[in-house]
Parts: sequence; structure tokens; C-alpha cells
Amino acid sequence: MVVDVETTGLAVGEGDRILELAAVKVRNLEIIDKFDFLINPGRDIPEEVKKIHNITPDMVAEAPLSSVVLPQFVDFVGGACLCGQNVKFDLEFICYELALAGNTLRQETPAIDTIKMARYFLPHLTSFRLANIAQAFGIKIGIVHRAMADVELTFHILRHLLILAEDQGMVRFEDVLREFGVQKPSFRLAQDQGTLF
Repeated sequence: MVVDVETTGLAVGEGDRILELAAVKVRNLEIIDKFDFLINPGRDIPEEVKKIHNITPDMVAEAPLSSVVLPQFVDFVGGACLCGQNVKFDLEFICYELALAGNTLRQETPAIDTIKMARYFLPHLTSFRLANIAQAFGIKIGIVHRAMADVELTFHILRHLLILAEDQGMVRFEDVLREFGVQKPSFRLAQDQGTLF
């Protein structure tokens, strides 16, 4: 499964929240299902952030809160592996928002980072931004910095990276996870302050 979030900023735990969450389920290197929601962050969207993803307050004003969307996302994921471009960033926001709602991803949910894969298989690249990796594989780039568009681009990159992994003998999922996996963050509620850490 490939996942991406768009957020109000970069500082999870310091007030920034998810604006958009998208994911695709993948089986046999084909997309079989999609999950795509705008989310009301319950806070202002900074002007400099709006310029990046073009998500406006009007677009999220009637959108559901993360406390509604994230439990649906957990059900959508099940125990599948989450893959993403710098997936640790996405996981930090997802796990933080889940913790705020008293929920978590399932313990058995693994995660793989396509940046780690690209650095291993494409060490000649000077930048490992999503667009640069896509260009290295000759993948057409359309809209960027919207969750589903980035998910679909990451999915096409992942397909190429998995072929390279297989060519180098990483044929089992466990091999890929061991080499390119990332730890899921864990947030707990501080009982005396009602905050997460």
C-alpha cells in the first residue's frame, strides 16, 4: 500500500495537522483500491503552505475531521505494508493524529521508504526528491503536492524499484523490509498534561 499526506506544516506535535490523506492498495504491482480524503485540520492553513499544495480553507471547511477519517484509514490498511516517499514523515502525522483520537495503526503494520530504496538502487542521483526519482525512470510527472497524485507517482516509482530489488536478489518481502524498512513512531498521552509525547 502506498500512502501520502499533505499537512499544514512540518512540525508534528507543534500544532501542524493533516489536510489530505491518500493511499492505494496494491496487489501484484497493480492498484486495486483507493482511499482519498481532504481533512479539516481545525486550524488555519499558512499562506506559504497553501502555495505548495493549493489546498484552501474553503476546500476543507466542510471536510471531516481526522478523528473521523483516520479510523477508516486503519481499517483500509489492515495489516498491509505502508510504502511512501519519506514515509516516516507521513507516519509521524498519521500516528500522531491517531493517538489524539485514542487509536493506533495495527502493531503488525510494516513500512518501507522509497527514498531509502532509491538511494540504494540509484546512488548516482544528486537529488532524491519524488520528481527526480520519477525522471530517472522516465515516469511522466503531472500534478505534484496533492496526496493522491503523489501516491500514484510514488506507486509507479515503487514498481520500478521493486524490479531493481528483484534483479539484485531481494525477492522476498522480508529482504526488502529489512533493507528499506522504517520504524513507526509511537505517541503516548501524558496523563498529567493531556498532551502527546
